[in-house]
Amino acid sequence: MRTADEARAINYNVRTVRRLRQRYRETGRTADRPRSGRPRVTTPAQDRYIRTSHLRDRNRMATTTARVTPGTHNPSISAQTVCNMLREAGLRACRPVVRQVLTRHHRQQRRLWAQTHRRWTRQDWQKVLFTDESRFCLTRGDGQICIYC
Repeated sequence: MRTADEARAINYNVRTVRRLRQRYRETGRTADRPRSGRPRVTTPAQDRYIRTSHLRDRNRMATTTARVTPGTHNPSISAQTVCNMLREAGLRACRPVVRQVLTRHHRQQRRLWAQTHRRWTRQDWQKVLFTDESRFCLTRGDGQICIYC
């Protein structure tokens, strides 16, 4: 069967079929050839170790993981490499949510407050000034920690 007939039968371009056939003759498979570029610092097994260690301990810092994980070419890897690998694995750094634990007394107080303000009108609520508790940091480091989620 001719290349043009095969391409028409599978609804592909003739050049594509010809190129894949040539690649199969040279390498024995049709998958992409390995590309040139910088070699990876970690092996797939190390990548899995980094990912699972951060899933087990979400408060673990990337610098700690970098210190205990040896690289394939260098004796150590950088924290930035750990962050990049975690991002590839679908984990991202985010701030932990800090919530106050509600006791039974807190819940009773909230219910009482809601019942006393249940019948307030729009005019009553317009007299209330709502303030938020946002933090503003004027210096570079604010000391907050990140977790991977």
